[in-house]
Amino acid sequence: MRYGLPRSTSPSPERRSRRRTSTFGLPSDTDSDFEGPPTDSDSELSSPSSLSSDSFCYESESQVPPPPPRPKREPRSPAEQRHAEDTVAAIRLRTRYHDPYEEWEKQTRKDAFHTARRAQVQTRLETQGRRTQRNTQELKSLATMHAQQLVEVQKQLAALQVRQQMEVNKLVSSWQEQDKTFRNRIEGVIRVEEEKLRAKLEAERKAREEAERKRKEEEEKRKVEEQAKRKEEEQAQRQREAEAAAKHQEDEKERLRREKLDAEEQGRAQLGMSLAEEDWVHARETLKNLKAGPMKTVKGNQPFKSKWSAIRRQITPKIGQLTHDIDSVMRITQQLIDIICPSERLPLDIYFAALSSLAKAVLLQAETEVTAEKRSAIPLAMVAARLLGTLEGFPDIFFAKLVQRCGGWPVPSAIPSTDSDGTAWNELERIKAMGYRTNDGQRETLSDHVMRVSGMMRVYFLILAAPVPQPLDKMFQLPRFWTYFARMIGDERLLETAVAAQVLHAALDVGGMEAKFIWGNQWVKMLELLYEGATTGIGGVAGKLLGGQTPEGKAARVRVQLQIERIMDTTSLR
Repeated sequence: MRYGLPRSTSPSPERRSRRRTSTFGLPSDTDSDFEGPPTDSDSELSSPSSLSSDSFCYESESQVPPPPPRPKREPRSPAEQRHAEDTVAAIRLRTRYHDPYEEWEKQTRKDAFHTARRAQVQTRLETQGRRTQRNTQELKSLATMHAQQLVEVQKQLAALQVRQQMEVNKLVSSWQEQDKTFRNRIEGVIRVEEEKLRAKLEAERKAREEAERKRKEEEEKRKVEEQAKRKEEEQAQRQREAEAAAKHQEDEKERLRREKLDAEEQGRAQLGMSLAEEDWVHARETLKNLKAGPMKTVKGNQPFKSKWSAIRRQITPKIGQLTHDIDSVMRITQQLIDIICPSERLPLDIYFAALSSLAKAVLLQAETEVTAEKRSAIPLAMVAARLLGTLEGFPDIFFAKLVQRCGGWPVPSAIPSTDSDGTAWNELERIKAMGYRTNDGQRETLSDHVMRVSGMMRVYFLILAAPVPQPLDKMFQLPRFWTYFARMIGDERLLETAVAAQVLHAALDVGGMEAKFIWGNQWVKMLELLYEGATTGIGGVAGKLLGGQTPEGKAARVRVQLQIERIMDTTSLR
């Protein structure tokens, strides 16, 4: 239990004088009826100051000897014990008491200090401002006075310079007149003497030149004859050496080429592969044989032509009815098969002509629909894939028609300088062989050509990746996707065209991710080469970028770059 001491109700804190009490307010021993007066030894032992002062004589508190034991007292009564406890509690409460007067005095000192400091700062700033203003005014007055003095000095100097210049001009004119007179006199004498000396030296020079000319002519004639003879001998020797080296080099190149071709031919024969040029020649020959054989026969025979026209009129609407629905795909595929292969077997010429019309209808649909909406290529590719696996002879005809309408891009291969049979192209034939449309002798624009070719090639790439019940022809199997990219990256002439960049973007959009899961790190290396061509340059050559510098090529190059980044990001997350 604690007791609080009463405080005064004065309005402002006032310091009160402390009354002296015995130790911490406890009743001294003299108050007890049972104790006698304290002795000097007891007061010294009970004084805390004496204990603390004695402790300074030692190195540490632990060395201070304990105080002597106090004399035993008689036990206190319970009332005395309670009084002592209450007193201790009161002392503890008093030790925690804060004097308001001291707090007020301390805060007053602090406020006075801050007020004085602010006044000092304000006074200092005002003094400094007045001093700065006074210095500025003095500097302005000095500058004005100096400017006036400078103007006066400049005026005096200008007057002195004018007078000096007049005197100098007068002296210079007189000196020039005298000098001109002396110079004319001296030059006249020198001119006469020079003319005499010049005539003499000219005669001597002509004589020397004539003799030297004759000697040089004879020497030059002899040197020319010797150099001509020596050049003829050196040229003949170099020609013999060059012919021998060229023949040796050609023989060596031919030998290495034959060895390489033989090795590649054996490897391709074992793997069932072919060169890009061979694929193009095969497609070109198939197209020429189709035109010269079945198509020519059908167009020349009126009954055949009528039957073929009826089949063609049935094919075109069916292709146009395709929707993004598996039932529609299956239904239209079966209807096309029934049209091409009715219960009564068609003659071979009409059959191949109908296959040509079917391939043309699919490709025309790809040109128009896929260019506007790339998702429409999916059902078209599914129908084409099923027809390729069902109709006999359709793969060769479809690929030949694709090469006819796209040029060398389905292979891919650059169009050679001659036709497949070795005959030279004329300008119109070469333009058509490159896949360009012509109208009144003018070929289509590059942007139209790029969009049309990319639409057909998107269908081709979807056929490569389409799920089919039985394997298709080698030109329409999934490994052809890898072959296409390998051939494209290996031919820098193709990579620098805008069509190549757009076709590669279509291929990556269709099967880029699937190829990553099939070929793994090898496909990643292929994409690295393609990405380098789109950013740094083809083969690391700066400025030689994928797609070239046309607006269409630049846009397609950016699409290829973004598509490769999307493939790598998506596959890494998986």
